[in-house]
Amino acid sequence: MIGSDIQNKHSVFISCKDHTVSKEQFDLLYDPEKQMLTTFPKPDLKDLPGFYKSKDYISHTDSKKTLIEKIYHQVKKHMLLRKLKWIERKYPEIGNLLDIGAGTGDFLNEAKKRGWKVHGIEPDTEARKRALDKGIKLSVNSHNFKSGKFDVITMWHVLEHVHDLKSQIIELEHLLKKNGLLVIAVPNYKSYDAQYYKEFWAAYDVPRHLWHFSQQSFKPLFSENGFKQTDLKPLIFDSFYVSLLSEKYKTGRSNFLKAFAIGLKSNIKARSTTEYSSLVYFFRKTK
Repeated sequence: MIGSDIQNKHSVFISCKDHTVSKEQFDLLYDPEKQMLTTFPKPDLKDLPGFYKSKDYISHTDSKKTLIEKIYHQVKKHMLLRKLKWIERKYPEIGNLLDIGAGTGDFLNEAKKRGWKVHGIEPDTEARKRALDKGIKLSVNSHNFKSGKFDVITMWHVLEHVHDLKSQIIELEHLLKKNGLLVIAVPNYKSYDAQYYKEFWAAYDVPRHLWHFSQQSFKPLFSENGFKQTDLKPLIFDSFYVSLLSEKYKTGRSNFLKAFAIGLKSNIKARSTTEYSSLVYFFRKTK
């Protein structure tokens, strides 16, 4: 009944298929006030793990068998250092860092090498095991973490996955120190590659992605919880990787030249609009 009310209040922006696991169809409902999309129907919390049970769900594996996996991990390796340099320019006093949705622990492993006291949260059992093999022990949840413990909290393509968005933002405010740095990366459905691929855009990734953000979404979501946005950075490689997956969903094959062309066009257009395929938001906790 509640789901029906939500559907009535918001129009269907687009309908997408789960290409990875269930092959089911989902609607993305548009909230004009927040300029945000919501996946409908929203799976129950107990059912969500089933939608991640796929060898193709790349962030929970270190597999490098396919060409797409090899490209993903090469780009990921390159970006780890860039992400940490962004953070250290904004927060030069190295201290406690929490990565939520830490996957197989590569980001925390790199941060640890640079002197950070690292902590991570990852609900997936297999991903935690792979992280432990690298010397990174991850927690299932935040229950054992103290209020105001962390200097920096990061969420790399994780916020779109959380079941209860409001509770997650309140938890971030609770865990971060005053004047601490919050870093959140999410896909941007207003990018050119999203507009080009429409229902085949891989970054919709329903129903694992429950929320789909625009730049206009973030200010109201975070400002009311004591966060002030201080910067915005693009993840320019995402447009190429997402376009490659989108081509496969759309045509059934990996068209590298076409994917590269669309990814490049998306980045070129974003130079004037700032609507990159993925964006990294930087916040300071003001309370």
